[in-house]
Amino acid sequence: MEDYLDPRNSEGMPNLADSAFAMDFLLSVKSGIRNYGFAITETANPELRRVLHKQMESAIDLHTEISDLMIKKGWLHPHNFNEQFPIDLKSAETAVQIAKLNLFPNDTDRLGMFATPNK
Repeated sequence: MEDYLDPRNSEGMPNLADSAFAMDFLLSVKSGIRNYGFAITETANPELRRVLHKQMESAIDLHTEISDLMIKKGWLHPHNFNEQFPIDLKSAETAVQIAKLNLFPNDTDRLGMFATPNK
């Protein structure tokens, strides 16, 4: 039975989930930086431009913090393709494996699959 409730399908998931959340956060911040740049060029109000610029600088600092954390954890290798490629490939393979899981099994009884104390 290949479904998402099978414990063997969760092996390594905490680390994969953490790295995926961090990458999603990094990409969201990067998108925000781009949007601040567009907004700055679209406004004529000097005060608003200063506010947007300050927020963009904060977002750039946040991007640096997130990417430094990801590099430290070994989740991101922006300067070494040979180290980054296997990580990206593993992420893609995991996504395909998750997509193949039976998310709506007919049998949801998991009795005996988990260690339970005797009553």
